[in-house]
Amino acid sequence: MTAPNEAKLEELAGKVIGDIAGATGVLMAYLGDQAGVYDAMDGEGPMTSETLAKKTGLNERYLREWLSVNAAAGYVDYDAKNETFALSPEQATIFGREGQPMCMQGFFQAIVSQFESHEKIVDTFKSGKGRPWSDQPPCCFCATDRFFRPGYAAHLMDAWIPSLTGVKDKLEAGGSVADIGCGYGSSTILMAKTFPNSTFTGFDFHEPSVEKAREEAAKEGVANVKFEVASAKDFPGSDYDLACIFDALHDMGDPVGAAAHIRETLSPDGVFMLVEPMAGDKLEENLHPLGRIFYGFSTTACVPASLAQEVGLGLGAQAGEKRLTQVLNEAGFTKVRRASETPTNMVLEARA
Repeated sequence: MTAPNEAKLEELAGKVIGDIAGATGVLMAYLGDQAGVYDAMDGEGPMTSETLAKKTGLNERYLREWLSVNAAAGYVDYDAKNETFALSPEQATIFGREGQPMCMQGFFQAIVSQFESHEKIVDTFKSGKGRPWSDQPPCCFCATDRFFRPGYAAHLMDAWIPSLTGVKDKLEAGGSVADIGCGYGSSTILMAKTFPNSTFTGFDFHEPSVEKAREEAAKEGVANVKFEVASAKDFPGSDYDLACIFDALHDMGDPVGAAAHIRETLSPDGVFMLVEPMAGDKLEENLHPLGRIFYGFSTTACVPASLAQEVGLGLGAQAGEKRLTQVLNEAGFTKVRRASETPTNMVLEARA
């Protein structure tokens, strides 16, 4: 065995300690969200743990420990002179204020959901077999919607759809849209509310998600949208003016087959909008914190979901534009371009 370089060993150990501290921070942030502590602190100014306990009805001793770890992480501010804790507007935006694009609680919840099923993750990884999306814990579905929804609200209407040639005008006049792999229906409902003259159908192969989407549509009072249980390769309908897949193509066992079916259901001048996680075409382009996160979820959820289905291509959450374009070309789309992007997503416009 070659002896390690002591300086490099200490540097790596320090990095790992930071990661462990970060993992602890994620759990504490999720705990504070679920218990409503961040919301209780938002806008209240400096508070002692006793004051916060009276406001929330929570155990003061637990709160004191929770506040301490948050202070150590920089998630809350601590005034040593007065022994008080406070939540800055920036901290409140990251850890609370549901629906804000910068709220990270969806991320935290998604990570917690993966740790919740760690035994299955280990078994799946060691066996090499797939793991169906339906086998994920329930909080994973909630977290997925919670993480992606603010980004869709911030970008879908103002940037992504306008970036597609002629699509916005068509939807304003009255078009037909299919949202495939719609999950809880956040993207579908958002489009339906914005374009009341068009009709929208959300499809997903996970029935509990479809039921949740129907509940949300009823709650929002949106009449021009419906949700159906169907896979990406056999959903019904034809002559759609726009078909969409939001952050789901890479989870599919046969993305080429799914894209081919989409092409067949589009109108002659219809558009397929594919939204996928941002990634470079080479591994070395993705060796950064966001790539690290996406590769992690791809290991525990995305690739296992793909391998559990027919074909089992295992595209992965960091496929990159070149590989995605290849998939679309194989499906019969001859014109593919990157229409828009954000730090976390790329938007491809595909036409036959």
